[in-house]
Amino acid sequence: MTIYHFVGIKGSGMSALAQILHDMDYQVQGSDVEKHFFTQIALEQSGIKILPFNKDNILPGMTIIAGNAFPDTHEEIQRAMELGLPIVRYHRFLGDFMQNFTSVAVTGAHGKTSTTGLLAHVMKGAKPTSFLIGDGTGKGDKAAEYFVFEACEYRRHFLSYFPDYAIMTNIDFDHPDYFANLEDVFSAFQEMSLQVKKGIIACGDDEQLQKIQAKVPVVFYGFAEENDFQARNVVKSTDGTTFDVFVRNTYYHTFSIPAYGDHNVLNALGVIALCNYEGIEAKIIEEQLNTFQGVKRRFSEKTIGGQVIIDDYAHHPTEIKATIEAANQKYPDREIVAVFQPHTFTRTQTFLQEFADSLNQADKVYLCEIFGSARENHGKLSIEDLQEKIDGAEIITEEDTSLLKKHDNGVIIFMGAGDIQKFQAAYENQLV
Repeated sequence: MTIYHFVGIKGSGMSALAQILHDMDYQVQGSDVEKHFFTQIALEQSGIKILPFNKDNILPGMTIIAGNAFPDTHEEIQRAMELGLPIVRYHRFLGDFMQNFTSVAVTGAHGKTSTTGLLAHVMKGAKPTSFLIGDGTGKGDKAAEYFVFEACEYRRHFLSYFPDYAIMTNIDFDHPDYFANLEDVFSAFQEMSLQVKKGIIACGDDEQLQKIQAKVPVVFYGFAEENDFQARNVVKSTDGTTFDVFVRNTYYHTFSIPAYGDHNVLNALGVIALCNYEGIEAKIIEEQLNTFQGVKRRFSEKTIGGQVIIDDYAHHPTEIKATIEAANQKYPDREIVAVFQPHTFTRTQTFLQEFADSLNQADKVYLCEIFGSARENHGKLSIEDLQEKIDGAEIITEEDTSLLKKHDNGVIIFMGAGDIQKFQAAYENQLV
């Protein structure tokens, strides 16, 4: 039997794919750097072998799945070439793999991970479903009819895929280290749209998505009247959100989600529209929406003493605004404290004013040093440039997070895509 060997198995997409193949009874192993990544926890729990990089890991009869970060000069890939083994890049493998199922790509500048997790949870209430989420979570089902996966626009990676359906949550300018501007991002989504085989479910409240051209039907969802699937009579409470869905102005069903903020209503609407299109009963959709526990690093909460501590991946002004809005809905009477670590110098420079505007929605802001990539030339930009634009913002370090203690009834939101979790861990250690 073929052994699949993953070069760079700790990558978030790679670890998820390894779990899927393992669940489907394929033999799976992989290699990576020795450093600990959160993605390896699930691999270890599944008993998937993780080796340090070494060309001797590569043996005859293997199929090599190579992560995008590793060039052909990598010692393991070189050895595989010497042995004449099949070497498939991650995106290519995934693109071929999904042809065995009714596949749904979930893409957009924001909300991909949450929407992918939600869609997989709802669909599996109707039929066996395998899924791959960008937070490193993957689940395979040998009987799977559906395959739901997160498709990232960065470096146009999603152009490797030809899915049956795509849910498109929004188009926004992000990844300024790669995309030139909003038009460049739009062109990537437009190209992706032409590769979808059955239908596109797109957020009609997004101006850019309204311009998408496709060879398949485009079904729009959102709050605005002209959408095919519209949320009306939205009721927000500290327990979650309830709303009526109208399909082309005809009442369809009432749904409740244990989630907060308009962005979560939109994510749920996209899922409802796709499931309706696939003939899944409203009752099943309703039940599954109600029991969704959320995904990693998206509004993940814990209570320590009198404080609520939230971990969130928000790293773009639009996401920060949505996360603070959600916190205000759930905790209307409490102080909302944002602890933010900007991710990459290019993004910080591009959105300096927008970051300030979003963070100013919180009652108090603390900033951590910019998380930069080694590839970047950061010039003269520093965290103080952002601090100057935010009323009363203070800077904290991993060594000293004690300033946060004074917000004794506060909701402390740690936000960022870098290593913001080390600041959170340092603070929690002080509280224990």
